[in-house]
Amino acid sequence: MDTVFPAAPQATVAVQGEEARFPVRRIFCVGRNYAAHAREMGKDPDREPPFFFTKPADAVCDTNTEIPYPPETENFHHEIELVVAIGAEGRNLSQAEARSVVYGYCTGIDLTRRDLQQQAKDMGRPWDWGKAFDLSAPCAPIVKKDQAGDVDRARIWLSVNGETRQDASVEELIWDIDEVISIVSKTMALKPGDLIMTGTPAGVGALKPGDVVKGGIDGLPDIEITIGERAA
Repeated sequence: MDTVFPAAPQATVAVQGEEARFPVRRIFCVGRNYAAHAREMGKDPDREPPFFFTKPADAVCDTNTEIPYPPETENFHHEIELVVAIGAEGRNLSQAEARSVVYGYCTGIDLTRRDLQQQAKDMGRPWDWGKAFDLSAPCAPIVKKDQAGDVDRARIWLSVNGETRQDASVEELIWDIDEVISIVSKTMALKPGDLIMTGTPAGVGALKPGDVVKGGIDGLPDIEITIGERAA
């Protein structure tokens, strides 16, 4: 197919033990999906239907990336998350069918310009400027689902400069993995290459240039990023 200018490179995530990489199509993110995090954001963590936002596919980057402190923010936050990688098409999936479309899982960080997100909330506007910026979705290598172990009950944690800030269990999700996949599939068809970031536990906090951020989920590769100087 001819294009009027060269098409952008395909965004991809590494796969553990494979030379081939996972091509990213879309990134869905679940908001406030751990009760303690919902409370720290000033919300009541009940079981009202979950809500979603998105990031562009090219927001992904690999572990060990130096990420410039992004522009237009003075309150740049980390959010450690279990990421579900979709490897097959599925629509209107039941919870029992949800795992049939899963390719694997990885550890990711939802980087957030918290002040811009809060401004958008206060004005009833979309969160894109707070969530969907360059390099805002670093991901460790994906582990195929049959090699990943019991991710549903895995410990999930994040540290900054060696100090633990987030430490919880994936079992604490308000809406679990099967429920989230099923809900998304009833709104739009899931396709191979989609990623679902399932939410972050309590303990989110600010980052500054020079910070070394490490995180992990039991049974999956750890992630590490460094925060660079402010982007020009």
